[in-house]
Amino acid sequence: MIEQDVDIATKDGAMNCFISCPEEGGPHPLVIFAMDAPGKREELHDMARRIASVGYYVVLPNLYYRNVREFHMYMEGVTRELMFEQMNALSNDLFCEDVQSILDFVEDREEVSKGPAGIVGYCMSGPFAVAAAGRFRDRFKAAASFHGIKLITEEADSPHLAAEKMDGELYIGCAETDAWAPPEMINALDEHLKTTSCNYRIEWYAGTEHGFVFPGRGDIYSRDAAERHWERLHGLFDRNLKV
Repeated sequence: MIEQDVDIATKDGAMNCFISCPEEGGPHPLVIFAMDAPGKREELHDMARRIASVGYYVVLPNLYYRNVREFHMYMEGVTRELMFEQMNALSNDLFCEDVQSILDFVEDREEVSKGPAGIVGYCMSGPFAVAAAGRFRDRFKAAASFHGIKLITEEADSPHLAAEKMDGELYIGCAETDAWAPPEMINALDEHLKTTSCNYRIEWYAGTEHGFVFPGRGDIYSRDAAERHWERLHGLFDRNLKV
């Protein structure tokens, strides 16, 4: 595997990213891995490596780069209040600006395929992944959200409106118990998407809580559910990106 820490230029500064891809067999389809609220950290690097190991060029950006270069919940002095401050400074539009910068960065890289790309977001970035898949419909042919928040809102940039525009496949993985993504929100999203041509699947993970895919979450982590999440994610990308 090849790993790099790179700075990608954006209009707001240098976005530090972790990149992982196979040494051989390229060019590889691009996958953008959008972090959860606790921040870019080694746990996510390991997840990016797992995606990359089966044939993808994975970019994991630090979405908090506008304010801080290194930030995660396990750093000394970091509190939940600081995490929420960072999280609430983001938006679907800002994320899409960052996606454009990533697309510009990989444009001339010979190890990256110019074909269909994928994107996955966790928790706070679930809506970002959906928004970007709709905004860049010509490039993203597979998008996934796991325990994603704010997937349908009253705002003009609500992800459910972007989902209508997708030209690919959308997967929504939901924890059974999740105050951040309650059943009424997911059911409303489902009812809306049924009225569109969006190719989507919503799946509930029984007996799980918000954040169940992350081994670092202690008792919240569910190994069986997390492995199913990997099966679904790999299947989604294989169907849509390896063409």
